[in-house]
Amino acid sequence: MQSLAIHRKFSVAPMLDWTDRHCRYFLRLLSKNTLLYTEMVTTGALIYGKGDYLAFNEEEHPVALQLGGSNAADMARCAVMAQERGYDEVNINVGCPSDRVKNGSFGACLMAQPNVVAESVKAMQAAVDIPVTVKCRIGIDDMDEYEDFSRFIDTVAQAGCDTFIVHARKAWLQGLSPKQNREVPPLNYPRVHQLKATYPELNISINGGLKTLEQVTEQLALVDGVMMGREVYANPYLLASVDKLIFGQQNTPLTRQEVVLKMQAYIETIDEPGFKPWHVARHMLGLFSGQGGGKIWRRYLSENGTGKAPDPNLLKNALEKVEIAQSDIALFNENKVG
Repeated sequence: MQSLAIHRKFSVAPMLDWTDRHCRYFLRLLSKNTLLYTEMVTTGALIYGKGDYLAFNEEEHPVALQLGGSNAADMARCAVMAQERGYDEVNINVGCPSDRVKNGSFGACLMAQPNVVAESVKAMQAAVDIPVTVKCRIGIDDMDEYEDFSRFIDTVAQAGCDTFIVHARKAWLQGLSPKQNREVPPLNYPRVHQLKATYPELNISINGGLKTLEQVTEQLALVDGVMMGREVYANPYLLASVDKLIFGQQNTPLTRQEVVLKMQAYIETIDEPGFKPWHVARHMLGLFSGQGGGKIWRRYLSENGTGKAPDPNLLKNALEKVEIAQSDIALFNENKVG
């Protein structure tokens, strides 16, 4: 596999309750090169939890585990678990502003404790060979001057971390909900560009508010990578253009229809207690975004993917509804022109 530094040119953000293994399998069908991230998993869940929080499909590579925690020994222990399971990278969450994260002494509040993050980086790098990276904000609360940001980066970089993914908003740990913290604090791309200029030796990716691949290309002239989150989730077929436009590869992407059939086959391989097609289909609601039949697609999945007797051929049958709608639209337009 190519160096992860190459794959970091474009990545999909770790999103809690969204980027699970079903979602990542789906996204990998659309782009072979994009770096994918898990949902954040806490050290407590990995060490003491009963579930398998590290399960992933081999097809997902390159894939990184995002880890939440602040105890260096626990972070190192979990990094070893990630490496043993085959993850390509482990990323430290220093950006999530939710109360339960703050109360657990990890996430964005750690920007005020760069030495704690540095200790985790040192312990993790001593324990594993895979890269250890950090995802952070540009600041928190009133610690939002460039000097504060630079001090955090400098401390953690001196501990051995050479890769930072920066959400170009500060986080208000008091007064704003996690959702508001993704939208209310203003974006400050120049702050991240300044960081890259100050530390040219570091690999810096930018995250926050980017919606088009044209914007991604513009950012790549100033930083090393771009991470996109909610826009990819809302309009996942955007990824079908990434390998060519961002990575310069000429492979022909799968059509939406081909993706649907492959995901239907994927659903049929899953034999787990309590599994329903909706667990996969919910990540695919935006596949036909902006296309004829898009509303029909979303409605069919929502109405037939759950309940006591969900449609086992959910995706295939939804696709048939979409194709009928698109055929009707084409016929209408043809008659209109005639």
